[in-house]
Amino acid sequence: MALNREPRVDPAAWAHARNILCVRLDSMGDVVMTGPAIRAIAALPQTVPRRRVTLLTSPAGSGVATMLPALDDTIAYRAPWMPGGDTDPSSDLRLVDQLAARSFDAAVIFTTVTQSALPAATICRLAGIPLRAAHSRENPYDIVTDWLPDPRESAEPMHEVLRQLALATALGGQIDDDRLALAPPPGSLDIALEVLARVGVDEHEPCLVFHPGAGAASRRYDPTSFAAAADELARDGWRIVVTGGAGDRTSVRAMLDAMHRPAVDLCGLLTLPALVAMLAHAEAVVTNNTGPAHLAAAVMTPVVDLYALTNLEHTPWRVPTRVLFHDVPCSGCLSSICLTADHDCLRKVPPAAVVDAVHDLTVHDSLVREVR
Repeated sequence: MALNREPRVDPAAWAHARNILCVRLDSMGDVVMTGPAIRAIAALPQTVPRRRVTLLTSPAGSGVATMLPALDDTIAYRAPWMPGGDTDPSSDLRLVDQLAARSFDAAVIFTTVTQSALPAATICRLAGIPLRAAHSRENPYDIVTDWLPDPRESAEPMHEVLRQLALATALGGQIDDDRLALAPPPGSLDIALEVLARVGVDEHEPCLVFHPGAGAASRRYDPTSFAAAADELARDGWRIVVTGGAGDRTSVRAMLDAMHRPAVDLCGLLTLPALVAMLAHAEAVVTNNTGPAHLAAAVMTPVVDLYALTNLEHTPWRVPTRVLFHDVPCSGCLSSICLTADHDCLRKVPPAAVVDAVHDLTVHDSLVREVR
């Protein structure tokens, strides 16, 4: 039997939702890219005097979620259908009880192209949440009350931000500005500048942030190529600041060891809010296709993105950017490990291209700062 491709949504029902759960069980970059859709959900036409929006997300996503506008609360959950999920079934039962106790009126399940919304929708159904919206490749029947066919089934790629907004606006969500946005807590920049001062960097020195790590091996540019580009830019007078989390130490160390000029190693020294503030303070950010690319976009800092062609829909959104890659036949592989072992989509990007991209973005720096 052919699947009915007609959307099944009832925006009128969502106008009565006072207590809404948004679900995005991914990493921080994905959560940031869902920010405009969450703001659209918060701005649904309403017949209720006050709407509350809560995000159910991963532990990795919960840190950045606290900086998203229009979000009232966050619940962290290690979903077993996601990488690193909790293997104890009792955690799922506890989540059902926790959600049921909060008496949500509606839930919007946001997913990327490789995921099914049905596990999260089932959790929400068991918790007694009456309205449940999602994209779905298959007919979800009563597991999802409001659904749209997955846009991945169309011929043209859809950017991650637009994918999530398509669901939110189908429900009646409204938004005037679809740029990414983060609001670090007051004092975050002071903390970041204090860390710089301890390593001898004046806050007025023009700096570039390099972030050579990435969760997936297929999305990591060669650290020695990062180093070659950073050396050239340091010769131009830029202060090079290298950031990373605990899992990025190997990439950061390899980059620093390959450099011939000094750089500031801040790997593991910044809290997430201080990192966001540092990215806002930088003149530009040079990074792989990973979380800090989207954090930088959310604070309107220009981004040079070494963009592995694993997923074509995650480029920095609505920010001055240069996306660098070498075209390959396996583009759009969606793999965390390079399927050819050649890694040509990144390996064939020369360090000189990174240098040129930074020059291109920063030569108009005064205009960029005016936009901010």
